[in-house]
Amino acid sequence: MTSRRKILTVFGTRPEAIKLFPLVHALAQDRRFESRVCISAQHREMLDQVLEIAAIVPDHDLDLMTPGQTLDALTARALVEIGKVLDLEQPDWVVVQGDTTTVMAGAIAAYYRKIPVCHVEAGLRSGDIHHPWPEEVNRRVVGSFAALHCAPTETARAALLRENVDPASVHVTGNTVIDALHWVTKRVADEPSLASGLADLEARFAGKRIIGMTSHRRENFGAGMKNIANAVRNIASRDDVAVIFPVHLNPNVRAVMSGHLAGLDNVALIEPLDYPHFARLLDISHLMLTDSGGVQEEAPALGKPVLVMRETTERPEGVDAGTAKLVGTDAEAIVRETNRLLDDEAAYAAMARAHNPFGDGHSAARIADLLATP
Repeated sequence: MTSRRKILTVFGTRPEAIKLFPLVHALAQDRRFESRVCISAQHREMLDQVLEIAAIVPDHDLDLMTPGQTLDALTARALVEIGKVLDLEQPDWVVVQGDTTTVMAGAIAAYYRKIPVCHVEAGLRSGDIHHPWPEEVNRRVVGSFAALHCAPTETARAALLRENVDPASVHVTGNTVIDALHWVTKRVADEPSLASGLADLEARFAGKRIIGMTSHRRENFGAGMKNIANAVRNIASRDDVAVIFPVHLNPNVRAVMSGHLAGLDNVALIEPLDYPHFARLLDISHLMLTDSGGVQEEAPALGKPVLVMRETTERPEGVDAGTAKLVGTDAEAIVRETNRLLDDEAAYAAMARAHNPFGDGHSAARIADLLATP
């Protein structure tokens, strides 16, 4: 019998964990593989929430974050510590997902040891190295040497081919975030108590259209974050809406949002949600305001229009399909487009019914098969 391939999956943030747990599950259940997991804990609390719901116990927990840590310090620590894990495990493949500092450092550490890298969600490009920052450069770095590029869409595949990546190494797999959303939605349907924590807010805002919101991008810190807060304050002046905003732990977000939005009757500033509760927020929301990448993929799967509070997006498929619209961080534009979706039924329906281009829920199985291919 052929020996099993050892796969080391490396991740560090909540979004990475959400998008990789379906693959970790698939690898653990497949006799072709020996699956190992290493986390950097680039996000600690939010990461742990996903690990708990997905029942994943990491084999290596590097716990790298320290207060006020700079990007270069984090990169250096991640590169050294992940390298130690690679020397110990000696995997056949290293799997990384997306575009975080953990992704870049983990991939480079593998490259230094001539271990092939599988890049999940490969080929996303905004075309601007400062938006999103530093993620755009992180993903380009990994894309320059990964051995297996799992592109979520044909658009992402085309971006890689334009960069002269070997076509034989690029495969369109769909996005594993849709696998994850299907999995957690079923879990919540089977066990409603997993997402019952929003019940009080649902009762409080009964009869109002809920606007779900996330905001945490580094490039929006400062003036952009203040503009977003001012826009939400304006939108919240309507008596037919309510805003539920799980506020990111970063103080650059918390200080601004608390200063502008605390105390408003129809704005709920709440703690970050675990994954089942976030899926519930998507489900009960009329539309989403976000600067997140993942929400641009998740919300359309539930028929929710997305207004993207960024200047660029590396997920143009959503914009092209009509499920998402770029509104930037100009307060007037955010308010105008939100009101349009609230007041124009045809405009809302056009976005809500648009085809989700990001996947069918079977991406993890496709990636596992690719990792098993000789």
